[in-house]
Amino acid sequence: MRVAIIGGTGSFGRALAERIAALGEDVVIGSRDASRAEEIAAVLGVDGATNEQAVEGADLVILAVRSNAALDTARELASAIGSKPLLSVASSLEFSDKGVLPGQHGHSLAEHIAEIVEAPVAAGLQTLAAVQLTGTDLPDEDVLVCGDDPAAKEPSLELAGRLVAGRAIDAGPLENARALEGMTAVILNVNRRYKIYAGIRLTGFP
Repeated sequence: MRVAIIGGTGSFGRALAERIAALGEDVVIGSRDASRAEEIAAVLGVDGATNEQAVEGADLVILAVRSNAALDTARELASAIGSKPLLSVASSLEFSDKGVLPGQHGHSLAEHIAEIVEAPVAAGLQTLAAVQLTGTDLPDEDVLVCGDDPAAKEPSLELAGRLVAGRAIDAGPLENARALEGMTAVILNVNRRYKIYAGIRLTGFP
């Protein structure tokens, strides 16, 4: 499977690219700046290209840009992505004196992205930290993926399940991305309070 990571020059995108490449998948990271993508890709041992070039031959597109750039990037790449399945991993956050708060009120970023692109959209990995992907061991946690279209959800679940020591869990329809994106704020507050890198585990599975 060829995986295009848009926003692959950011901290989460780089960690994700390196981990997926270690699984033996074909990875290309995209950036608006081709030279920057190629420079970082050379370090990671993957391919680098412009965003448009990165999605051309992809089997799965992962949108890993910063949340404040996610919608604009989706608009710019909608034509290039076409009907290729897309996984949105961003969470909109608001940083306040009280702590980290969900930045979206109402629909999630993933739902807005689904309105922009023709592609089937899934959302997931919002509880997985970049630092947890950079170690030699798989993160001891579960990841959640939601979506309406199996064409996006199934490859996202399959790939996500190989990124962690736990499980990739189907969290239902795309509307549940509202909860998944909000969970990022919860985990960041926990991390700040206890100075850890928290993940999640769901109990009750056989």
